[in-house]
Amino acid sequence: QLQLVESGGGLVQAGGSLRLSCVASGRTFSYYTMGWFRQAPGKEREFVATIDRSGSITSYSNSVKGRFTISRDNAKNTVYLQMNSLKPEDTANYYCAGTLRVRNSSAPGDFGSWGQGTQVTVSS
Repeated sequence: QLQLVESGGGLVQAGGSLRLSCVASGRTFSYYTMGWFRQAPGKEREFVATIDRSGSITSYSNSVKGRFTISRDNAKNTVYLQMNSLKPEDTANYYCAGTLRVRNSSAPGDFGSWGQGTQVTVSS
């Protein structure tokens, strides 16, 4: 199991940008498919994006497609989420997660490693 620590959240105005980072411990990071999920107050945790082991295959929810970009640097044990054109509805706690599944998944239950979350707040 990976230890994951997110950072980069904050308060921004609508239309602004943020880059979230997630640093993983251990030497097995490159074997994990990584993902970002988010949860707003009173709502269920939802899928945002995933990236495969090599960083060559990505997947996004329809709500963020075209605005967010997930990437990874295996040499730095880090996964990123570049968020552009932010909207108030993007406001949530954002979580980094990892899974050893070979096939990409958008289901939170398939991810066994989770970070503590970082808050993103987008004002109108």
